[in-house]
Amino acid sequence: MKKRILLLVTIFLLIGCSDKENQRFQNGDIIFQDSPSTQSKAIKIATKSRYSHVGIIYREDGKVYVYEAVGPVLLTPIKKWTAHGVDHHYVVKRLKNPDILTPLTLRNMKRVAKEFANRPYDALFGWSDERVYCSELVWKIYKRALGIELGKLKKLKSFNLNNPVVKQKLYERYGKNVPLDEPVISPQGIFDSKLLKEVYSN
Repeated sequence: MKKRILLLVTIFLLIGCSDKENQRFQNGDIIFQDSPSTQSKAIKIATKSRYSHVGIIYREDGKVYVYEAVGPVLLTPIKKWTAHGVDHHYVVKRLKNPDILTPLTLRNMKRVAKEFANRPYDALFGWSDERVYCSELVWKIYKRALGIELGKLKKLKSFNLNNPVVKQKLYERYGKNVPLDEPVISPQGIFDSKLLKEVYSN
């Protein structure tokens, strides 16, 4: 009997903690993490960023997901998503003006986002919609659904491309034909947007 009571209490506490944790997330929040891959290392060096991956928070039926471009574009449960990051660390940012995210605009964001569902990951960081990388997905959803630009687009050549790690990754992807004038939005570019405020960091 005591074991059964202890089990019920434990389940109750776990559910309570999970609900409390989930409450910190809102639809449309932007979540950042650092990935342990060699590509992530190159991205961080080139963009001078701590974070190499980004997605958008989705709340559905009381559950929290991250909509991300990871090959393909898909919804990932928040627990699974955070487990992929270095030390499970993540940062959540939100629009400074929360009035923008009304039920109508959120539905519009999901409508735009649905157009990218299952698109393959873009390892070449091109700007077409045929393939999509993580920060490109977030930027385009906000731009097309709300008319908001989260960070300024830059040309590839404006980043730090001289580091040996970055040079090696560029050579693997492009050979000698690096598209230096290709428009790019990095996770750091979105992270630094003046339209966003940090609401949580674990």
